Amino acid sequence: MKAEKQGVHWGLALVLSVLCALPVSADEQSTAAVTPLTLGVVPQQSSLKLAKAWMPLLQEVSRRSGIPLVFATAPDIPTYEKRLHEGAYDLAYMNPYHYTVFHDTNGYEALAKAKDVQIHGIYVVRRASTITDLAQLAGLELAYPAPAAFAASVVTQANLAKVATPGKQAYVLSHDAVYRAVASGRYEAGGGILRTFSAVEPSVRDQLKILWTSPGYTPHPIATHPNIDGDKRHRLRRALISLAQDPAGQALLEPLKISGFEEANDADWDDVRDLHIHRLDP
Repeated sequence: MKAEKQGVHWGLALVLSVLCALPVSADEQSTAAVTPLTLGVVPQQSSLKLAKAWMPLLQEVSRRSGIPLVFATAPDIPTYEKRLHEGAYDLAYMNPYHYTVFHDTNGYEALAKAKDVQIHGIYVVRRASTITDLAQLAGLELAYPAPAAFAASVVTQANLAKVATPGKQAYVLSHDAVYRAVASGRYEAGGGILRTFSAVEPSVRDQLKILWTSPGYTPHPIATHPNIDGDKRHRLRRALISLAQDPAGQALLEPLKISGFEEANDADWDDVRDLHIHRLDP
């Protein structure tokens, strides 16, 4: 495990060094003179995978908005939640439940969200599994990313409880870790979401199948800390939305498995509030 972590840190440093070595235009030079803002991404996947997907996109949003952005994440979802609570990120890509909590407690305000899509929780099993129905998961120890992972843990567990008596819950820190754990046979099934399942490496995904899919909910927002003023919010939102309007921007969106961003408002997550989830209550 130690070697794996070292490999992730080395790989992340390599990505950073490559991006820092890219040519800098006059516009980017003026952008670099502005204090950068940190965008924290919920660690549903490894730090290296997130960095590869997000850093080129953030560099382009920085160029289009004139506001430099720095990628950040956390080693696991509970640590990410702690940092959100501390207001550590100027902007944050967080799950829908996180947003309802940290909007109320820390003042994070929705800026943009993936357009024309909803988030769906899923249960996955091995492709060769004889399990064909949610009720057959009764009493089994199942894998999940983290207690407050919205669709992958909260939604899946709530729906399982409607049809069966749940067994133990194993929290393995990320969505990708769930898929690998089920593929390896450590657990009979695990919770995730459609987007991260589509993004996991084919060597893992091809060993799995989706057992169950939840109803859809408003997806992850990019939200801003209350210290980000209205002008910066406007410029950042405009830059994010513009990515879907040209081939270069579309290519940067593809690794995130979304077609584009659209304007978001706080009320968009009332469907999540209606579930009355209390896992992060004080």
